[in-house]
Amino acid sequence: MKVLFDTNIFVSALARHGGRAEHALVRIIEGRDALILSKPIILETLSVLSRKFGKDKQELARVAVFLSDIAQLVDPKRKVSILSDEPDNRILECAFEGKASAIVTGDRAILKLERYEGIQIVCLSEYLTEQ
Repeated sequence: MKVLFDTNIFVSALARHGGRAEHALVRIIEGRDALILSKPIILETLSVLSRKFGKDKQELARVAVFLSDIAQLVDPKRKVSILSDEPDNRILECAFEGKASAIVTGDRAILKLERYEGIQIVCLSEYLTEQ
């Protein structure tokens, strides 16, 4: 299954070890699912890790390389303005361009959509229980 993780999943996985978000990343690393990402999502993840968790430039560089290595990077051509939080729209754009099967997020505004262009939107616990 092709999935897209929202920034909040990456931040949780990379800032708080041993949690459910980290288990989701392990599924990707093990090749059980394929991860779709875009540069704007990586940049937002790095920004949050720097601002809220004090990660330094070296740590951020390692995270950028790690995310690029485990994901298929896409460059969305189609812009949308469906959600009021602009970074959330980047999630939808990337999922559409990468033909994701699911978006995994903890963001209530995105979850409220339930589906976008045929792409299922699920919370982390729902994703982890799917086989």
